This record gives sequence, C-alpha cells and structure tokens, in this order.
Amino acid sequence: MSRLSHTFAELRSRGRKGLVPYVVAGDPSPEGTVTLLHALVAAGADVLEVGVPFSDPMSEGPVIQKGHERALARGMSLQRVLDMVSVFRQDDDKTPIVMMGYANPIERFGYERFASACAKAGVDALITVDLPPEEVDEIDGALLAVGLDNIFLISPTTPEARIQTIVERARGFIYCVAVKGVTGSGQLNADEVSRSVALIREKTDLPIAVGFGIKDAESARAIAASADAVVVGSALIAEMDKKAQSDEDLQEIQIHDAAVQLLQSMRAGVDSSPS
Repeated sequence: MSRLSHTFAELRSRGRKGLVPYVVAGDPSPEGTVTLLHALVAAGADVLEVGVPFSDPMSEGPVIQKGHERALARGMSLQRVLDMVSVFRQDDDKTPIVMMGYANPIERFGYERFASACAKAGVDALITVDLPPEEVDEIDGALLAVGLDNIFLISPTTPEARIQTIVERARGFIYCVAVKGVTGSGQLNADEVSRSVALIREKTDLPIAVGFGIKDAESARAIAASADAVVVGSALIAEMDKKAQSDEDLQEIQIHDAAVQLLQSMRAGVDSSPS
C-alpha cells in the first residue's frame, strides 16, 4: 500500500479528515524548506504538497506567484526540489509528499528519468497543473512503472463528462478546486463545494481533497464537512511573507512559526468539523 493510500485509509478508520499544506520549495529559503516541512507535519499536516518553482505558474494567484519568484531567485530547480525531498525522508518516511508543478521542467528533465528520480527521492504523487488527462499517457506510464500516483484537478467549471474522464485516469486522490480562478482567489461557498464533492463521489471511490480559497480555521472547518482532506497554500505563504516583512532581522524559524500557528488553527477547525 502506498503512503497516500495508507494515510487516507488511516484517516478514514479514525473518522478524521486530512490536512494538506502547500509550500513552494525554496521559499522563504532553500536552506529552510526541509525544516519547514517537518514543522508543518508536527503542526498537524497529514500530507505535504510541495510546489516546484516555475517562471510562469499560471494557476497561481499573486501570493504563490511571488513565492515562485523568490525561490527561483535563490537558485531553485527541479533537481534541488528532489534533493530536498531526499533529505526530508531521512527523518520522515511516513508522511506522503505530493509534488505539484508544471509540464515544462518535467519534460525537459525527461519523463522516465523524472519518475525514477521521484521514486528514489521519496515522492509519492504528482500534480502537473497544465497537463490534461488526454495528454498524460507518456508520463503516466513512467509514473506507474515506479508506483507513483497521478493526481488531477477538477474545477467548478469542469463538465460532468470530463469529470468521468479525469477520475478514470486519477490515482491517489482527486483534487477538487473550490473556487473559480487562481489560487487564493474567489469567494468560497461551502454549499457549492459540497455539491461538487457529491458529484465527484458518484463517479469514484478515491478520496477527495479540496483546495483554493481556504484561508482560516472557519473555512477549513466548513470544507472538511464534505471533503476527505483540506488543502491550504496561499494563506500559509502570505502569513510567512507578512512575518518576514515585519522585521528584516527575524530568524527564519520565526517566519516558519507564522505558518505553523495558522496550520495549527486549521487543524483544530478541521477536527471540529461534522463528518
């Protein structure tokens, strides 16, 4: 059983919902990313989503875009992200890691070489934001060969027929986008999300994680009522950037604490949600 499958099965057996923080690898710094990942697990993360910095992250809002820009300015690359996962795995072989990125760096790396490197590093799954299910045969074969899950996004505007196509290709879990637009944007409507989740559940037994637009404990609690897991990214990155801007002499561990405290509050919100 994969780490992802084991984690979701364990959550289900305990009647709990998952919490999945997203961070951009290399932001606030390459040297501190592994420490941040461990701190988020200690704060209640069940799965980690690690963003690969890219020059044109088209699905991201301004907050995460700036995180990508900062990480690239500090020399981040796909290989360095893989190296970070390897270092993380030296002390944590349990927490699933989902790598989220864009097709161009992966294509340049080479699909088979990339899949092999992910498996060796300890990556469990991949989200390629700009690679639709109709175009995944080559990379999917490479991922399957090394036991990695391929995860797809379903948005509020995805037609029902296309949802069926997506769930037939997906493994690991389904990523349900809560709002229209980019990360961190839009007005979250828990009732609309619940209807979207119900529609997807009619077509698959895979767990459903919901992300985009979840900013605090209250919104995390509302979404956890229908989802199997809640994903939070922009809010964490915004908190760290706000903390960093408040005092240029802060140590990075103090910047991390801003994200940790927010995640802890979201953990409490998710755990208080009616299942």
